[in-house]
Amino acid sequence: MKHLRLFAALIAASLLPSPAAAYWEYGHETVAAIAWANITPHARTEIRRILRAQAQLDTPTCPVRTIEEASVWPDCVKPLKDDAGKSRFGYAYSWHYQNVDICQPFRLPPACDSGDCVSAQIPRQLAILKDKRASEKDRVMALAFLVHFVGDLHQPLHAGDKGDKGGNDTRVDYGIYATPRLNLHSVWDGLLAERAISTPPKLVRRYPLAEQRREATGGVMAWSRENWAIAKRAYAAAMGGDACRPTPALMQMDEAAIQAMAPVEREQIKRGGLRLAKLLNGAFRG
Repeated sequence: MKHLRLFAALIAASLLPSPAAAYWEYGHETVAAIAWANITPHARTEIRRILRAQAQLDTPTCPVRTIEEASVWPDCVKPLKDDAGKSRFGYAYSWHYQNVDICQPFRLPPACDSGDCVSAQIPRQLAILKDKRASEKDRVMALAFLVHFVGDLHQPLHAGDKGDKGGNDTRVDYGIYATPRLNLHSVWDGLLAERAISTPPKLVRRYPLAEQRREATGGVMAWSRENWAIAKRAYAAAMGGDACRPTPALMQMDEAAIQAMAPVEREQIKRGGLRLAKLLNGAFRG
């Protein structure tokens, strides 16, 4: 099964007309499932109630019946057009990432000042979700965006890059797999994520309260800096150790690099889930 998933991810990477700029379903759904396993019964009740309004989104091909479906909704709706042929959700495209230069001191891009980056949208969507005066449609959309964006922020190639669109413009070979359409972003979105998530023990489980508190410390700024720093490690692992030397035409993630980085991605997926649980519990507290 593991090899089948790996092959499927490789095929997906090679067939896409352009590399997906989003964390693939396995990563997002796992972050959502971890959160669901670690939120309070009250938060679950409130989320189920909000999800009952999902039909108001008018996206039948992209349902939001569960928190896992909510986690992939913001990617699913990207291709949807209105009657005039314009993108219905094009305004949200830049909300999925913040490509902070890994070879410069950490500083969020100017787009964050206007809300057009992932770290700015997490508190914005959380505020809508908490607002009981907001419409049912706005709250279910905010829930989907929040769940998705916490996942995006914890995919490090959404948090830092080298001016190459989060690694989308950077070719890489992954172990024995080589294709011209494989890039560093798609490796962290799919191939490495599959390995990280499927390695025992199960990531989706109820974590001890002390571990929940430890992993969920800090806030969006701290999480942004953390994942930016890991992005630098991601480039270094594929470039022989020096992330900031000139980018080669073809990077190489050999088995040693894969073994080193898979646990790192696994930890970020777990942290994403537990941090999302913290935000959701806070949104529906008492």
